[in-house]
Amino acid sequence: MVSQHISAGELLGRSMLLSLLVAISATSVARGSTAEERSTAVPRLVVNILVDQLRTDYLEAFMPLYGEEGWKRLLREGLVYEQAQYPLAHPDRACAAATIATGSTPSYHGIVGTKWLDRATLRPVFCVADAAYPGVGGTRESASPKYLGVSTIGDELKVATEGKAIVYSIAPNVETAILTAGHAADGAIWIDNQTGRWSSSSYYGNLPAWANALSARGDLAARLTNTVWQPTNDLVGNFNYFPSGGMKKPFAHKFRGDSQFADFKTSGLINAEMADATEACLSHTTIGTDATTDYVAITLYAGNFRHRPVSEMAMELQDTYVRLDQALAQILRSVERKVGRERALLVLTSTGTCDEETADLAKYRIPTGTFDVRRAADLLNMYLVAVYGQGKWVEATMDNQIYLDHKLIKDKQVNLAEMLERSEDLLLQLSGVKDVYTSHRLLQGAWTPGISRIRAGYHPKYSGDILVEVSPGWHYVNSDNNARSQVRESHIHFPIIFWGQSVSAGKANRPVTVDYIAPTLSKAMRIRAPNACNLEPLF
Repeated sequence: MVSQHISAGELLGRSMLLSLLVAISATSVARGSTAEERSTAVPRLVVNILVDQLRTDYLEAFMPLYGEEGWKRLLREGLVYEQAQYPLAHPDRACAAATIATGSTPSYHGIVGTKWLDRATLRPVFCVADAAYPGVGGTRESASPKYLGVSTIGDELKVATEGKAIVYSIAPNVETAILTAGHAADGAIWIDNQTGRWSSSSYYGNLPAWANALSARGDLAARLTNTVWQPTNDLVGNFNYFPSGGMKKPFAHKFRGDSQFADFKTSGLINAEMADATEACLSHTTIGTDATTDYVAITLYAGNFRHRPVSEMAMELQDTYVRLDQALAQILRSVERKVGRERALLVLTSTGTCDEETADLAKYRIPTGTFDVRRAADLLNMYLVAVYGQGKWVEATMDNQIYLDHKLIKDKQVNLAEMLERSEDLLLQLSGVKDVYTSHRLLQGAWTPGISRIRAGYHPKYSGDILVEVSPGWHYVNSDNNARSQVRESHIHFPIIFWGQSVSAGKANRPVTVDYIAPTLSKAMRIRAPNACNLEPLF
């Protein structure tokens, strides 16, 4: 038998090695657990940001003016889908908000626009108007989501958590506040156009305490008396991206008169109000403090001041993007303070809309003209009288849509499909008309290029029987109400950006429509997607 003698130094060395191996093993187990938790945990807070009129070309052009914690951080740390689109033609702010919230199109959710025509009264209907639910907190607007025909992300979260999840929306305007909130939210708040106070609808109960505190802390009406909107700094004032003939005198806008609050909501200053409201919501509620996922929808602004052309408000637009950058930095800090980046999931995208330019194209010999919808409807009615006999076959018009009298058509036993086909043939002969879409063609007709996006934006209950599409460069006018709008088919380039838990930084070049946001957020929260959404998650 050979005896082994171990010195004290060798014993100490073996002991240290054993301790080191145990430590490495423990660290490996801990790291494995953390990775597993990251892959299986649901976010404590989901933030869905809609930026009205955000455009990628402007976002990139003003990059030298930004700080490091807003746009640059999102683009550096987020997953950026660079080619975002809407699945419908010509969205506006209201139907964009509803499409993102529901993961479906107006053909399902019913919000075909900010306004449409009520067939019973032949009067315009505001998309969230509801006399049954008066406003609270300082507004006279009665509103609810009654016209939103399907569930939203927030609704499904409420159902999945048996009402325990906290769901809020914060927006400058009533329609985006309510449509992004949905039916089951705890609250939807906005700034009233008449009083400047934070407001809500009695549909959601009382105004939340944190929103009441916002109004009490600093009354907007009082603050605006001493507010002058000027460039954030000299760099903004001296930066010149647009080919508008060189430098101009830095702007200085005051907010006065009956439109002061509506004007304020189209200035770059509105984004600080939205960021302050978001911070108050996160700081003074129990959002994110338990294992149940909570949800906040926020609307920000990146459009032109007073909806004037860029050629008139170029500096203001630059400053709006800078202030938007600052607001995003504040929101990201608020989210991190509340739950941390690894417990939050944020998504940001655009309404895909843009204030139109009003240049006189004829001055530059560019093909243009005007198409009067009311006159076209009168001509159509005369034609239908000649074919089918006396009667007011055309009931009304709104925007580019013509509404027929269905009761008269039924009483006279006229074939509606035949009448629509005849109407289409006549209207196609008018100057400036590019195409005509009838309800029969959209609901039952054969597929043609581009028709799927028109169909997606059509709802038989709210849309007209005939939609007239004029050529790019032409103007719609309506002699009934003097409404006027110019047609452009230019693509508006904007992104979808995801940031936070389980999001790997990078860029995706494939085209993606915004209705994919809802199923992607739903998967992350482990809930069902909204009930009209039939799309797969992006990741």
